Amino acid sequence: MADLMQFVLTGITVGMVYSLIALGFTFIWKSSSVANLALGQMVLLFSWIAYGTMHQAGLPFWAGLPVTIAAAAAMGWILERVALRPLIGQPILSLITVTLGIAFVFEGLVSMFWPISTAAMPDFIPDEPVQIFGAVVSQEYLWAAGIALVLFILVSIFFRYHKMGVAMRATADDQMAVWACGIPVTKIFSVSWMFAGALAAIGGVLMSSIGGITYGLVETGLKSFSVVILGGLDSFLGAMVAGPIIGLAENLGGGYLTQLTWSGIKDVIPFIIIIIVLFIKPYGLFGQVRIERI
Repeated sequence: MADLMQFVLTGITVGMVYSLIALGFTFIWKSSSVANLALGQMVLLFSWIAYGTMHQAGLPFWAGLPVTIAAAAAMGWILERVALRPLIGQPILSLITVTLGIAFVFEGLVSMFWPISTAAMPDFIPDEPVQIFGAVVSQEYLWAAGIALVLFILVSIFFRYHKMGVAMRATADDQMAVWACGIPVTKIFSVSWMFAGALAAIGGVLMSSIGGITYGLVETGLKSFSVVILGGLDSFLGAMVAGPIIGLAENLGGGYLTQLTWSGIKDVIPFIIIIIVLFIKPYGLFGQVRIERI
């Protein structure tokens, strides 16, 4: 029973971080219909930037994290302004291909500035385990889940009440109508990429605080992509709900199936879920029923 509770708690908490990163993907998709294939590399790069600010530059956490988030947001703005905006009006496949190229560029930057393959994020979350219903859970998991939940609430409030959030929702529904009303759609594209960068940075820092900074963070971004597929490409609610589901399936599968199958089954489960969802419900749990051939 304790093992089950352990798998459930860690799965849900890690899944909430997946959801947080997936929100960045959904931001971009809703505003510009671009699938950001560089999501995993963004998580990796911004985690190393956090390491650079907080460990190599010696900034305390309260200063290093805002600097990292600001750098990630600035990177998002640059990407949209330099690499993607010139392609407005081009086939959507061109935009998606550019994000794939960005992914390789980010990997190159990581290799250039941080040639070491692994590192530990400076401690900023208490790591003493706590007992919950007989399960021993590290506080890092609980803090990560709590921070993700707070950010979900803030993002929801932003979209419901803030003028920019309302404009972004309107852009997602009908870009041409919003443009005709005088709302700068290109500015909304930039803000979306800035949000995506900031969320990838926060998600990367949270995941790094749990498992360290490794190339596996790229895989974290890909698992967040499975969250998007399950929840629906254009659904914030779907991203929030699907994250814990993916995390739960991953941990339960890893916990109970490893001895019956192979040691890497845990990492494969999210991608198996992607395949199943695409066959059964290709628009996800909460996505709009809109299939487009590209």
